[in-house]
Amino acid sequence: MKALICHAFGPIDQLRVEDMPDLVPGPGEVVLRVRAAGVNFPDALIVQNLYQFKPTPPFSPGGESAGEVLAVGEGVTRFKVGDAAIALTIWGGFAEQVRVREDQLFALPEGMPFEVAGALLLTYGTCLHALRDRANLQAGQTVLVLGAAGGIGTATIELAKAMGARVIAAASTAEKLDLCRRLGADECINYREQNLRDELKRLTGGQGVDVVMDPVGGDLAEQALRSMAWRGRYLVVGFTDGQIPRLPLNLVLLKGCAIVGVFWGDFIRREPAAAAQDLHDLVAMYRDKRIHPLISGRYTLQDAPQAIAALAERRAQGKLIVLP
Repeated sequence: MKALICHAFGPIDQLRVEDMPDLVPGPGEVVLRVRAAGVNFPDALIVQNLYQFKPTPPFSPGGESAGEVLAVGEGVTRFKVGDAAIALTIWGGFAEQVRVREDQLFALPEGMPFEVAGALLLTYGTCLHALRDRANLQAGQTVLVLGAAGGIGTATIELAKAMGARVIAAASTAEKLDLCRRLGADECINYREQNLRDELKRLTGGQGVDVVMDPVGGDLAEQALRSMAWRGRYLVVGFTDGQIPRLPLNLVLLKGCAIVGVFWGDFIRREPAAAAQDLHDLVAMYRDKRIHPLISGRYTLQDAPQAIAALAERRAQGKLIVLP
């Protein structure tokens, strides 16, 4: 099989496609033929040794993928050869085959294309868990989405609108904000040209926003926190800016708000039944056409480093996928 290999932690452009031995499942494991693999920000971090999970090189990046079961190991009961499935693996997905534990595998819903399945779980799963479980978002509340044109941002816009919320999208260019409007954002802020805090005060009549979805971190975090409503919930999803903000906790006290961590990868491990329900609900939303995963770029294995770099440099809109 062919796979994108990281031999040593370092720059993204050092990744190379190589011929590797076909995979063999061990007990409780499944080997999946990868048809589509989603590109996510942790892929950029993991090859640079900047992620909390640290595989031993050589390894392939790629944390989510979809395809067909090629082989099953001893003790596997939920899948058989030929079944279509979605895998969540942290790494290993940018390859023609990926080996996963059975508990990392979900049945691919009937009628869902591999491209959609390979781009659905990490972003939409994270956002549904964040908005519904961690923020308890209610219809009529206001959600601010930072980095709104990225994978997490576009998923948040669609899910928040499906849940009846008002959405304010914040992004760095007019082009990105045009995309946010097409996805349903009610208001847009170009934080390169406008003051985020002033615009939020104007758009909310001084009341502030109920929920902040922040996959970015950096300098915008404190402005967003200062713009929260009473009992607001600030969702910490990631740090694509590269800078982990130091927030003044007196603001949390004064606003009676909460800073809430969102770690969907550990959520599915610790609460598998709840995660399975989230997947069921996402599939229902997709079939009802309430969400439309935006795939803006398709890449071969050879070109996968370009996709990872585009995400790391915040040039991507929506979701990028690799097609082995």
